[in-house]
Amino acid sequence: MGVGVSILASGNPLEHVIQHPLTSVDYDFGGLWGFFLTHEGKITIFSDQLVMMILAGLLLVLLMPRLVRRRQGTDEIGAMVPTGFANFIESVCQYLRKEVAEPNLRHHTDRFIKYIWSVFFFILTINLLGLLPIPAISALFDTHLGGAATGNIYVTATMAVLTMIMMVFNGLRLGGKQYLAHFCPGPIALAPLLVPVEIIGLGAKIFALAVRLFANMIAGHVLLAVLVGFIISAWASMGAGGGLLIAVPVVLASVAITLLEIFVAFLQAFIFTFLTTLFLGMSVVFHHDDDHEEAHAH
Repeated sequence: MGVGVSILASGNPLEHVIQHPLTSVDYDFGGLWGFFLTHEGKITIFSDQLVMMILAGLLLVLLMPRLVRRRQGTDEIGAMVPTGFANFIESVCQYLRKEVAEPNLRHHTDRFIKYIWSVFFFILTINLLGLLPIPAISALFDTHLGGAATGNIYVTATMAVLTMIMMVFNGLRLGGKQYLAHFCPGPIALAPLLVPVEIIGLGAKIFALAVRLFANMIAGHVLLAVLVGFIISAWASMGAGGGLLIAVPVVLASVAITLLEIFVAFLQAFIFTFLTTLFLGMSVVFHHDDDHEEAHAH
């Protein structure tokens, strides 16, 4: 219900979805660049969504090590058994390693597993922070903070581009010519056709990675905004009685959707992490690696 509280406090059903600049400077690149980078002739230096990303990073850096170190006891056995939240974190890390990373990254798992874990917990923390009624509290101080930063396409696109950099850089570093050969899987005579298609395919993977997270995160917030907007409209047109009459089913539906949003927060963090691992594995795991592993097993 945190999002619903924020909407009622602001009076604007979409107030919590859009980015609110806290510091900006007047500048306009002009043309197409100006349309994407300098909205209304301003460059945003600092915004509420940047605050939420910084807060998510600080929470992970400060709290995660302490939570992971929690153990059942100080004796030799108890010191190895996690308890409380540490048990949950280790279970998630173990699942991501065994069920997501190892099938896709094979012998490169240890090389990239820390990045995989970081991606999952960072996105999950941002998603969960977006469900808290932080905007309603910050409004008391005449500012706007809060909201889900993953509901901003620039944020998800940046994370997707980081994945692309990891794919291309490590593909060239670990595979070299074999990675480049992936861009021309057929006869060399078809290279003028196949290479552009493969490059477009790489861009399509990154585009899907960015849009999937953005669209799914913003959809739930917009749905809650529309539902709570019914209360505001009914209150304005029919008075307090009509507003209360509409509020009862809307609040019940909002509670159900908020519970669903918590599930979506975990689900979308997992999907982004899974696709990142899959795309990274396609860039660094080659057929000769599989053959080498099978020969070593025999």
